[in-house]
This record gives sequence, C-alpha cells and structure tokens, in this order.
Amino acid sequence: MKYTKKYNKSRQLHKSGGCLCKDKAELESSTGAHSISSMCQSKENDVSEYTDGLLEKILDRHNLNLAYKRVMQNKGSHGVDKMSTEELLSFLKQNGDKIKQSILDGTYRPSSVRRVEIPKPDGKVRLLGIPTVLDRLIQQAIAQVLTPIFEKQFCVSSYGYRPGRNAKQAIAKCKDYIEEGYTWVVDIDIANYFDSVNHDKLIRLISKTIKDGRIISLIRKYLNSGVMINGVVIETQEGTPQGGNLSPLLANIMLNELDRELEDRGLKFCRYADDINIYVKSRKAADRVTGSITKFIEDKLKLKVNKDKSSVDRPWKPRFLGFSFYHRKGGVGIRVHHKTVVKFKQKLKKITGRSNAMSMVYRMLKLKQLITGWVNYFGIADMKGLAESLDEWLRRRIRMCFWKQWKKIKTRHDNLVRLGIENSKAWEFANTRKGYWCIANSPILSTTFTNEYLKNLGFQSIAERYSLAH
Repeated sequence: MKYTKKYNKSRQLHKSGGCLCKDKAELESSTGAHSISSMCQSKENDVSEYTDGLLEKILDRHNLNLAYKRVMQNKGSHGVDKMSTEELLSFLKQNGDKIKQSILDGTYRPSSVRRVEIPKPDGKVRLLGIPTVLDRLIQQAIAQVLTPIFEKQFCVSSYGYRPGRNAKQAIAKCKDYIEEGYTWVVDIDIANYFDSVNHDKLIRLISKTIKDGRIISLIRKYLNSGVMINGVVIETQEGTPQGGNLSPLLANIMLNELDRELEDRGLKFCRYADDINIYVKSRKAADRVTGSITKFIEDKLKLKVNKDKSSVDRPWKPRFLGFSFYHRKGGVGIRVHHKTVVKFKQKLKKITGRSNAMSMVYRMLKLKQLITGWVNYFGIADMKGLAESLDEWLRRRIRMCFWKQWKKIKTRHDNLVRLGIENSKAWEFANTRKGYWCIANSPILSTTFTNEYLKNLGFQSIAERYSLAH
C-alpha cells in the first residue's frame, strides 16, 4: 500500500484514548476546534501541517463535539441503519471508543448511503444519497478540518458551500460584470455532476495537498461505500453522494481546477457549486469560450457538459440561482426569474388548495414560513410590483379556502352575518351558485375578508416582508 510505512509510524506515535462524545447530553465548548467557518489567513501551503497528525485533529474531542452539534442542528432523515439523530448520542456512549480506534487503525468501513429520489419540475428526479447519522458525523468532522486548508486555494469567484460566501454575493458580482460591459453570458451546465465525479481524478487532487494517507484512504472509502436501492447495495465507481456532509467540499476541490483555468484565461465568471456563468463582451467570444471550456471540462475533469441545457445568451434571459437581470434607468437591475416565480406559486397553491384539509391557523403558519424564507433569499431583487401582485392573488386564494370550508348555506349565512353583512344580503350571498374562485374575488368576500382582517388572522404579506428586508 502506498502509505503503509507512514501510516504504521503514525499509528504508533498517535495512539489516543477518549471517545467520540462526552458521556453527557450537554457537550463541551468547541473552543479551539477547527470550525467549518474559519478561514486560514496564510496563503502558503505548509506541507508539514497537512501531513503530521491530521487524522488526530479530525478525531480530536472538541472537533467531534462540534461536528455532533452540527449534525443535530441539521437533523435530517435516517440512513440505511434506520438510526435517527436522537439515537446518536446513546450509540456514541457505547461505541465511541471502538469507532474512533477503528478509524485510526484504518479498519472502519462506512455504511452505504440510502437512495432518495427528489422530483424535479421537469418530471425528472434528483438522486439524493443519505448517509447514516454516524457517517454524517464523521464526514462533518473531516470537513471541519479540511475546509480551512483548501479554502486558501479556492478562487474568489467561487461562492457555493463556502464559509462567508453565498448566492446573493454571486448575483451581485454578476451584476457588476454586466455593468462593466460584459453583456454576453455563457451558461455551463454539468450533467449529473454529483453522480459523475471521477474518483481517481478527485483523489489525485486531494493528495496534492493532504499527505496523510489515512485520510485519503478514509475519503476513498466514503466514495466507494455504495448506494442501497430497494434493499440491494450497488457499488459506486464514480460520483459523490449529494446529501453527504463532505460532498460540498469535494465538489469544490474538483471544480477548483476549472476556476483556475478560467482565471488563467482572464475570464469573468461566477460559480456556485456546479452552476457556472462566464461573462464576455461579444457573441463571438462567447461561442469560442463555450467550445474551449466544454473541451476542458470533458477532457481534463472527466465530466460531461449537458449541451441541451448549456447556452449562450444575453444575461436577462438565462436563470442563474433563481435570478435574472434587466436594463433599468442608470444601470442594471436584478429580478426574480419568471420560472422561479412559477415554482413559488406552485408551492403557495399547494398550501392554499381548497381541498387541503389543514386548519386555517396551520395554513397561515406554513405560508409565513414559506414566504419568509423566499423573501429572505430573493430580497436582493427588485420585486415590489411582483410582491404586490402575488399578495393580491394569494389573498384571493385564502378567501376561496374560507368559502370552501363553510360548505353549507346556513354556515355561510351565519359567518357572513358575523362579519358584518346584513341578514337579507347574507342569505342572498350564501345561496349563490358561483364557483369558489369567482366568489373569492367578488364583493361578498372582498368587503368582509379585508386585507386588515386577513392580517389580523396571521396572513404574512409578501410585500410587507419585502419592505422589511429593505
């Protein structure tokens, strides 16, 4: 084995007691642990730092406690062993020492991941691999130590799954490029990226920096742990399970090669995970870049570019991270892409479906959660008019839900009287034969379920939430 001598020597020098987790529910402070949010200040590659005792740093009690806290915060579904996050602590109390020693000895074997299919809007499915909670803990511990090491190698134009970086920053940078005159965009789509990463290529890239063979071996085991589908474990020869705590870091390590290539060519670009937009000044340059970068990705990185989804266009047409751009007086504006709006309305429809049996209190709560998260993400876009029109449409759907819940004529009459409609008019309205959607926009409900009344019931206005974000 390539690292046998170094590995055996390290085993003798770094025997460690301790367990994965202290025998208590309240874990110790993570002071001094290698936080995933910390970034190295030095730009130099200190090889000895990445060679000596790196696995011991991963298995350090403080680092493992921090990893445990993060796994518990993220919760998530069970893996193939059916163990939940709530059961993890008691399992570690009984088996922590043994698991830690098996990792040091190189005998630990990760469990296969559980395959889950997430439907896409186009009818296809996204394949998600869910590791066991124990493997999520170990992967998180690895990521916390390796992230600061690789962070100083990553390019400034990479924004996905990195501490202190987010999609909003990527969109703001794209806007800057367009305002500088780079008004053609090459939108590169990598086909099934997380399921098509070449293991040998990825391991070689990691090995350039990480010289501890035990860690390389452990990462290789996770890559080859297999996928369980319908009770049958299938070996994985390529790909990193989308859903594992280590996968985002591995994705960035692989695609950092592409970032460096783009930087060496002097190109303006933004990358968020496997979403890549390159900005140039002419259609001719865009076509040239498309051909050469596609060749680089397929020949050098051993990945496949989806030519059907990749495109060359003006920046206001393609969708990048749910956003698009438009010309406005004095510069370039950011807007929510129309396909993103359609997807959002579909989620709102699901909650406000008139045949949905949930109570109105619970319905309002689910709407508030969805709207708050959506506006927090898309709040950087110019969408005052969009938010107001969505509010009108959503209030109408809520009125429709109330009318459907009232079903019987007498119930409708009594509720309308309670809302201030005089008796004779209430009987007239209650006996209407108009459809639910039509009634929801008629004076019958618009004069009773006023905007202020719905607000008092707990309705979260998209426009108000948007104004608070600004």
